[in-house]
Amino acid sequence: MAEELMLEIVTPEELAFSGKVEEVTVPGSEGEFGVLIGHVPLLSAVKYGELNYTQNNKKTYFAIGTGYAEVTDVKVTLLVESAVEADEIDAEEAKREKDEAEAELSKIGKDDPDFQKVSDALTRAEVKLKVAEKL
Repeated sequence: MAEELMLEIVTPEELAFSGKVEEVTVPGSEGEFGVLIGHVPLLSAVKYGELNYTQNNKKTYFAIGTGYAEVTDVKVTLLVESAVEADEIDAEEAKREKDEAEAELSKIGKDDPDFQKVSDALTRAEVKLKVAEKL
């Protein structure tokens, strides 16, 4: 069995994180799942949500966008559209984004072509606020 678990969080712009961790919790499309050393291999879609990992007995939190996770017994690779660490989130800006998205959603119907885009913006803002509160 592996001695350590490697985590890589990759976005289109950057390698957001790469390092050895003790455990990872991922917001999978079918629900949150945890990964420890020696996990059974799997592929999963990832939804907007909170990712956290433990490194040296300290938890670190990220707000991540949609994408995919590949898990092996020694490595977790996340290919996601965005990843922002909790200490990099501007809570006031996220609150403003949330308020704007809520106001926009109140003006449009579910059949509006922009409904899904605005709904996704609201979800992203809510996730950022939730993660920012972890500090």
